[in-house]
Amino acid sequence: MEIKKLADLSGALANAGKRTLVAVNAVDEHSVEAVAAAVEKGWVDAVLTGDENRIRQVCQRLKIAPGQFRIVHAETQDQAASLAARVVNSVPDALLMKGLVNTDKFMHILLNKEYNLFERGNVLSHVCVVENPHYPKLLVVSDVAIIPYPTLEQKKQMILYVSKVAQAMGIARPKVALIAPTEQVLTVLPACTDAAAIMTGRELFFPAVVDGPFALDVAIDAESAKIKGIHSEVAGDADCLLFPNIDAGNVFYKMNAKMCHSRQAAVVIGARVPVVLSSRGDDAETKLNSIALASLLCK
Repeated sequence: MEIKKLADLSGALANAGKRTLVAVNAVDEHSVEAVAAAVEKGWVDAVLTGDENRIRQVCQRLKIAPGQFRIVHAETQDQAASLAARVVNSVPDALLMKGLVNTDKFMHILLNKEYNLFERGNVLSHVCVVENPHYPKLLVVSDVAIIPYPTLEQKKQMILYVSKVAQAMGIARPKVALIAPTEQVLTVLPACTDAAAIMTGRELFFPAVVDGPFALDVAIDAESAKIKGIHSEVAGDADCLLFPNIDAGNVFYKMNAKMCHSRQAAVVIGARVPVVLSSRGDDAETKLNSIALASLLCK
């Protein structure tokens, strides 16, 4: 089944079996609303860590029965994160979700040896799926939240991650565009030289089709590719975008969310368990989509 809209994720999860979703410091309305919707849809059982009084107050405002969750009280964000990690390690088939906690604190629990959520040598990277009303299909993009300036080797791993997500959504041969400011290989721009280095071994990413460096317009707009004389299976029809750094990726993500009103879903790949990681400013729909995406990757 090819998932062409984020709404299709729900159908793809039919009869997939429940997992246990553990949400870190889920004391905000968007997190509680999203987790409650995922429970109602039958995707997950849920554990919420955080200040129990705040969680119950949020449930009361949203008219959500708190009895559908297991609430683990925590006094601070750090304690909520620690308790969540311990719950994840105590139950089979767990998912971990970021609630109202900053990304640095959340990543700390993934990297803490005590919690055994991350195997040394792996690359942790953020992958999001964007449904932009002005693009004819979903876009899988990385990295907009975790790796500030990825090395060449990290970029190679990130290509595998975005390809994995695209394939999970039913895209047999994901088209991956290596984003840079220009199609020329300018030695002063690492985005261009890294893309050129990746291209020398792009057969390693089969069945994904990898090409670049491409400016963003060439990657997603066939007319721009035609005007610039770029002939490529990927140009103008990309399924996946690999951004050269977090500056470019984060601006793209938030521009889509706030000015294009795109629907989005976001996860972390590379941890021992699937991880839901959306921005604290994301709405309940984005958080619910992210839970669905993480659940899909577990199938």
